[in-house]
Amino acid sequence: MARKKIPIKKIDNINARQVTFSKRRKGLFKKAHELSTLCDAEIALIVFSATSKLFEYATSSMHQILERRNRHSGIQDNPSIGQQLGSGTFGMLRKEIEDKTEELSQLNGKDLGGLTIQELQKLEELLQGRWTTISKIKDEKIIEEINRLKTKEAELTEENQKLKQSFVRKQRQSYESITRSSSDLPPDYGCLYLNET
Repeated sequence: MARKKIPIKKIDNINARQVTFSKRRKGLFKKAHELSTLCDAEIALIVFSATSKLFEYATSSMHQILERRNRHSGIQDNPSIGQQLGSGTFGMLRKEIEDKTEELSQLNGKDLGGLTIQELQKLEELLQGRWTTISKIKDEKIIEEINRLKTKEAELTEENQKLKQSFVRKQRQSYESITRSSSDLPPDYGCLYLNET
């Protein structure tokens, strides 16, 4: 069965548009990763959603790839082009990437010397909030695992009981068959045997 070809135009339904964006973005990043792996290429992708959320993918450092792109196109050699791009989207993206890189570095406990007391307190509150969230998720996972193990224990206990009952039943049947076969012998069987010899 062939897949239906959809027309390439803006999707009117907001939910369908968001789902399509998410799937296609993941597919685009996957293709970029495959191209990078297969061809040993350096790739940087920057995507803004309709809600202005930034998504990026880079095979190495985004900053290094952008610098390499600038050197290759001669942006740094020509200040007027660099200034034009710096004041536009490219400059915004570069600033946002630098801010996110710095924020990530600070969350990892690096480059904290230049922060004020208020900035350090904000960072501490942020980390404590994340720690609380992580602890809650960890506790939920532990409870889930305990419940799963209790369910497994109950199943194994029930199976064990069934096996015990089956074993006792088989022993009883075996005992009864031995008792029946011995009761089928004549009471004087041993005596008859002696008299014949």
